Amino acid sequence: MSKQQLDFETISVRGFSKGDKVTGAISYPIYQTATFKHPELNKSTGYDYSRTNNPTREEVENTLSLLEDGTGALAFSTGVAAISACIHLFKPNDHIIISEDLYGGTYRLFNDIYSVFGIKASFVDTSNLEEVKSAINKNTRCIFIETPSNPLMRVSDIKEISEICKKYNLLFIVDNTFLTPYLQKPISLGADIVIHSGTKFLGGHNDVLAGFLVVNNLEIYNKLKIIQNSIGATLSAFDSWLILRGLKTLSIRVKKAQENAIEVAKYLKENSKIENIYYVGLEDNLGYEVNLKQSKGFGSMISFRVKDKNIIPKILKDLKVISFAESLGGVESLITYPFTQTHVDMPNKLKEKLGVDERLLRLSVGIESIRDILNDLKSVLED
Repeated sequence: MSKQQLDFETISVRGFSKGDKVTGAISYPIYQTATFKHPELNKSTGYDYSRTNNPTREEVENTLSLLEDGTGALAFSTGVAAISACIHLFKPNDHIIISEDLYGGTYRLFNDIYSVFGIKASFVDTSNLEEVKSAINKNTRCIFIETPSNPLMRVSDIKEISEICKKYNLLFIVDNTFLTPYLQKPISLGADIVIHSGTKFLGGHNDVLAGFLVVNNLEIYNKLKIIQNSIGATLSAFDSWLILRGLKTLSIRVKKAQENAIEVAKYLKENSKIENIYYVGLEDNLGYEVNLKQSKGFGSMISFRVKDKNIIPKILKDLKVISFAESLGGVESLITYPFTQTHVDMPNKLKEKLGVDERLLRLSVGIESIRDILNDLKSVLED
């Protein structure tokens, strides 16, 4: 049986190589070395210097490529480093269309850092196909989306946008961090590059920083490989091993966290102190049908807006099971205040347009006892 015929859960547990072929080690070894010895002049083992290639990093890259149905994958020190590598595919005056509702760090990269090099970005509602089409101009080279988006869980139609990209010969990049390849596979829907903050669900334990790019063809892979090696923000051997370990339980963690999230969403929806709830698993969510069409689940990310902003400090201070901390996708439930944390660098005008206001909270539901999670929320949301 070939690797491609194995089920997702089996690949994630066993990895690309199914253990170390030299020693038989079930846990793939950590090759904690900076350099590699050559047998003789003009001969190599295939490894020269760990920035260029490392066996442990290669194993996690190959494993994630299989899980995403990609042609190849590249591992970086952080998710932002992975996005930065993508930006280096473009040149001055190139124009990129980007989801307006997205991680604040991604906004900062395009608006503050790379804009000085002449790379132009338009932030639009990519869940609206007409807005996407209207934003295209003669210099447009790429469409970059998050789906579901961060923090308002907007859903963009991957297949439809891929058709637009094909029509206009545009690169298509999809950030798949929230749903992971277990629930959604953008490459099979037409994406050219898939981005992951491996820090989140792939690692799953809030103990590692990582970023990944998975690509659908060798030409793009080779370009990005040169960028990865030249810039040098590569994933270390130990961190690669941590991601490999995290991937082994990815499907189990995602399923359990999603089960919990559905119950949390139902509770929040009925709570009198909540004005709006954003979760793609609720049938009245605007993106519910599109998400159902292109994924096999809803994930465990929820955002909600309280009616009175004055209860925010109490919520964040008094929660005991759910931790007030940035990040998401770990086994622990975390709550974040986007207005002053993840989206602080967005201009107030854009935050106001999106609804990233002083009453919005983002919740990453973990795998704890659902009773304990709900009781924790009740303790701060019920008098």
